[in-house]
Amino acid sequence: MTTYGTIPISHSEGSRGLQFISTAKERLRSGLATRRSWRELIPNFQSLNLPSGFFDAISRLKKNFAYFLMNYTIIVLVIVFVSLLWHPISLIVFIIMIVIWLFLYFLRDEPLVIFNRTISDRVVMIVLSVVTIGALLFTRATGNILISLLVGVVIVAVHAAVRKTDDLFVDEEALGKRPLNEPLK
Repeated sequence: MTTYGTIPISHSEGSRGLQFISTAKERLRSGLATRRSWRELIPNFQSLNLPSGFFDAISRLKKNFAYFLMNYTIIVLVIVFVSLLWHPISLIVFIIMIVIWLFLYFLRDEPLVIFNRTISDRVVMIVLSVVTIGALLFTRATGNILISLLVGVVIVAVHAAVRKTDDLFVDEEALGKRPLNEPLK
């Protein structure tokens, strides 16, 4: 492999740290770029009405989840965070687990390799989810965490069912290659 025109640069420990920080900031920025405007999420009253039936509600849920996924995730995480304010140990564990998720799942450029074996993203996500749930359950705030998750999911589901989808533009591949205005079968 030739590298014509490249100049080898030796990286000191400080420049590697700065490079990692700038890469992490860029990946967070690109991840948050999928977040929609909060003004779009909280529309005027003309964009809200009850669905006409069960299949209309399911269609709205799918489209709104695909469109507002990052916003909905932020809402649920903020609700869990606020519920843990009265449980400082759980809050510390929650913050530590968020940092671990950032480093092991969200901010990686390369696959995770342990003992010369490449670990898939799916396995990393499953292991981190189990460890996060286990760590939070050991803090004895189980009821608080489950209730806050339930409240967050209910708030998000009600919003997704009540928010009209006429003015949203979602990639059809995200919804299973079904046109958005076609009813579910």
